[in-house]
Amino acid sequence: QVQLVESGGGLVQAGGSLRLSCAASGSVSTLRTMAWYRQAPGKQRELVAIIRSGSTNYADSVKGRFTISGDIAKGTMYLQMNSLRPEDTAVYYCNVAIMLPPSTYWGQGTQVTVSS
Repeated sequence: QVQLVESGGGLVQAGGSLRLSCAASGSVSTLRTMAWYRQAPGKQRELVAIIRSGSTNYADSVKGRFTISGDIAKGTMYLQMNSLRPEDTAVYYCNVAIMLPPSTYWGQGTQVTVSS
């Protein structure tokens, strides 16, 4: 079992920055990946960025603006979001995958609102 706690969402003007945090507790020793997803109203949930041991990947829409970082071994993850746009407005979710048993967990979500 893994518990996830997110923080850092809020309201910001276009061009501004926010930093999201995710802290995992429980079976963190078997974490395989940590990721951020987001879901805007009326849209499907989409992958924003993912971190594995030694590598990161980003959605094309956030490349060059967002940076994912963290320590999988410690179960901590961050998302630095710069040059925010109104289209980045969404609920952002922390997601982790563990190896044993193979499963995924979701955080409760944190709202990010970017005003134009």
